[in-house]
Amino acid sequence: MNQPTEPELPENDIPESVARRKLIKSFGWFALASAVPVGVYEWVTKSAGAQGIKRPLRTVLNANEQVARTYFSNTHLVPTFAVEDAAKKARVNGYDGIKSPIPEDWKLQIDHPSGTGQPLMLTVDDIKALPKHEIVYEFKCIEGWSQVQHWGGARLSDFLANYKLGTKSGNGPNPENADDLYKYVGLETPDKGYYVGIDIESAMHPQTLLAYELNGQPITAPHGAPLRLIIPVKYGVKNLKRIGRMFFSDERPRDFWAERGYDYYVGL
Repeated sequence: MNQPTEPELPENDIPESVARRKLIKSFGWFALASAVPVGVYEWVTKSAGAQGIKRPLRTVLNANEQVARTYFSNTHLVPTFAVEDAAKKARVNGYDGIKSPIPEDWKLQIDHPSGTGQPLMLTVDDIKALPKHEIVYEFKCIEGWSQVQHWGGARLSDFLANYKLGTKSGNGPNPENADDLYKYVGLETPDKGYYVGIDIESAMHPQTLLAYELNGQPITAPHGAPLRLIIPVKYGVKNLKRIGRMFFSDERPRDFWAERGYDYYVGL
């Protein structure tokens, strides 16, 4: 036996009981549709934390990193400019880790990967003894601003090769022997107030510098004197100022802004 159907009536002639049922049905579908994003939101917000943000969000950032690292290459260089295009007054990007005066006895401390033995202690003159390189490029801040800046210093790759750092064998790093390379370089300021972790591929990029000059002059305290990292393939948050300590690890070193919810890789 066929079930009776509701008559098709003009909108204004729909009986109140029918209209009520349609209204209730509409609210039911709306509630069901809303349940999915609300459920996802609750799942995310109730998930365990992972380096400053909820684990599902960190998982997405890590997946993005894997894609970026797949396409990363030392042959991919950031655009460079003429020296006259550089800003005469470089913008300062934060004071975390450099709020105290520059230590009078500053030295760059390089920890032995095994944690044994005395760390290597180097002066700025030791860095200046390496071949000097200059780069004029667009420094990009993760906050959205950018500026063409002129930096000078030693390539980090030359530094690692000269002091035979970053490898498990104790030999100079060879990009073709990836198994011998530690996966990360950790850097922190002398007061330990700021710290970053850098993937070894980006550290060895030919445009990455241990910088001691800005616009042809020694860098000043607000810009990270006496020695800072300039890594053009990363946003500014990775360009650590006033390097006090360097170490190597296969585990991700802690990272100041990653702990506060930012992307760990932050590559351009």
